[in-house]
Amino acid sequence: MSEPTSAYRFAVNVTPKPGILDPQGKAVERSLPHLGLTGVSGVRVGRRVELTVTAADEAAARAVVDRLAGELLSNPLMEQFGVESLGEVPVAAVAGVGG
Repeated sequence: MSEPTSAYRFAVNVTPKPGILDPQGKAVERSLPHLGLTGVSGVRVGRRVELTVTAADEAAARAVVDRLAGELLSNPLMEQFGVESLGEVPVAAVAGVGG
């Protein structure tokens, strides 16, 4: 197997599925009038995870991120996720990171 030559940056955005209660979102929504803000509704609070994957190509890196998001970063019963590509980064910039 050849050595990976590129690193790719991704963001995984995890939010509650539609129909799943979101107490944090409701708390934020209830606070808005106290701040003088109107016209905002449907607030959903989630989390964002950014990561870099070193792989042979972007498709291989994306496959790793999709698996990670589906099996570890989100609860498939209650949450949905979206993956956002943030672009390619030099492999040298990530050498030794996370080890």
